[in-house]
Amino acid sequence: MDAGPEERTDDFRLDRTHFSVARLTDPDDALAYWLSRPVEERLRALELLRGTFYGYTGASEGLQRVLEVAQLK
Repeated sequence: MDAGPEERTDDFRLDRTHFSVARLTDPDDALAYWLSRPVEERLRALELLRGTFYGYTGASEGLQRVLEVAQLK
C-alpha cells in the first residue's frame, strides 16, 4: 500500500459491463458487497477514494515537523 500516486490507480479498472440503472428508492446491496470483499481490497478502494477526493501532492506524503524551543525573557 506504499505505492506512488500513479501506481495507486493502476490496480483499479472500470468494468463497464457491470453497470445497471436503478432508482434511489431501490434497496442497496453495496454494504453486503463490501463486507464480502477482503480487508486489503477494501482498504485499497478506500485509499483510491481518498486520493481522488483530496488529490495526491507532495504534502500528502507527509510533512516534516520542526520543534523550536523559545526562551522566555
